[in-house]
Amino acid sequence: MNPRTHARLPGAATHSGGALLPVHASCAYVDTMLQTLPPRPDAVMTVNGARLAADISGAALELETGALLVADLHFEKGSAYAAKGRFLPPYDTRATLKTLADTITRLKPARVVALGDSFHDLGADGRIHGDDARMLAALVASVEDWLWIEGNHDPEPPARFGGRTAHEAQLGPLTLRHEPQSGGQAGEVAGHLHPCARVTVRGRAMRRRCFATDGTRLVMPAFGAFTGGLNVCDTAWAEIFAERPTAWMIGRERVYPVAGAKLSGD
Repeated sequence: MNPRTHARLPGAATHSGGALLPVHASCAYVDTMLQTLPPRPDAVMTVNGARLAADISGAALELETGALLVADLHFEKGSAYAAKGRFLPPYDTRATLKTLADTITRLKPARVVALGDSFHDLGADGRIHGDDARMLAALVASVEDWLWIEGNHDPEPPARFGGRTAHEAQLGPLTLRHEPQSGGQAGEVAGHLHPCARVTVRGRAMRRRCFATDGTRLVMPAFGAFTGGLNVCDTAWAEIFAERPTAWMIGRERVYPVAGAKLSGD
């Protein structure tokens, strides 16, 4: 197997098995409504035997190895849209980097795995502001190991920021890749689909980014500031989950698990 396209993360062999979307209420009110749902203070998901802490940033920390997983950073999406005449504020990369830096500072991961589409396109490297480029390189250098998983937007992540590159990676019982595969894929952790969920509480509906899991596999929320989302009730998810997954919805201060039966379409 090509060592560049499939990686095993350090420490994985010892594993024992063990931007907000538009809402129909203010962030503060959304959190008030979410707090009426069953609480899960530790927000720890179990995926194929591995334990992952779901963070309010949209990252997940694998608790045995200390690996921080993030998906769909989409650096320079704003400048890509501007080049096509669709003008967005040009600060998405900086906002995403700041959130990522804050998350790394809080959680102190041993390593970081970016699950593809970290760069919005192959030209992102040429458009990124110098200050943002230096901040990204410093973040990569701040951890013991950084792995870029190749995505459909960035099949060749730029080398100048450091880190390793692979098509997918193994982390104990977990297979880390960008695009989720159809059918039974026990242990798969992927991004690409930007999951979000909609739930109605006390007559008010809210739509939030979420971690989507059925306990055997996980689709991560998009981490980038300018990323949209696909409702987990959409028929497109039928190829990924046999039944509607649990949505770990991201509130302002906590992550809340919501059973699939309680979710609704857009």
